Amino acid sequence: MPTHHRNAPSHWRTTGVATSLAVAGALALGGVAAAAPGVPGTTGSPQEPSPCQTAVKACVQLSTHQAWLTDGAGTVLLGPVAMNDGASATPTPTGMFTVQWKDRDHRSREFNNAPMPFAVFFDTNGRAFHAGDPARQSAGCVRLDPAIAEQFFNALQPSDRVQILP
Repeated sequence: MPTHHRNAPSHWRTTGVATSLAVAGALALGGVAAAAPGVPGTTGSPQEPSPCQTAVKACVQLSTHQAWLTDGAGTVLLGPVAMNDGASATPTPTGMFTVQWKDRDHRSREFNNAPMPFAVFFDTNGRAFHAGDPARQSAGCVRLDPAIAEQFFNALQPSDRVQILP
């Protein structure tokens, strides 16, 4: 199975807690946060519940090409938003995962130095949420509109739970 990065770098580049809290605070509006009107990649109602387990912070439903950010206690912070997943030769796996590490300006070692901005790696095989054209399939990653990918990057931290549904 191709990977973007076989091992995490010796130093994990993550945003500070203060930045993440500021973004989470900016998202929270009366217990439920909504994407700003006109934010690319936003679909459906901001209050639409996530189909994933309550304890996950990021939810993906491959069949509908949608993703959500939650507070890990059942409240949707963002979503559903449009996303795209892996092509048939390199599918995005389903199941429960944990955020491993993050890199704001990641470049794929596996795929010709391809840019993967706002990368949030959720498995040990190099799969990540990252910015890109959500109309194009990936090599197993979850591709999001750049504005949405930045919100995922700021909200998710190493050890947060991710669930990917078929």
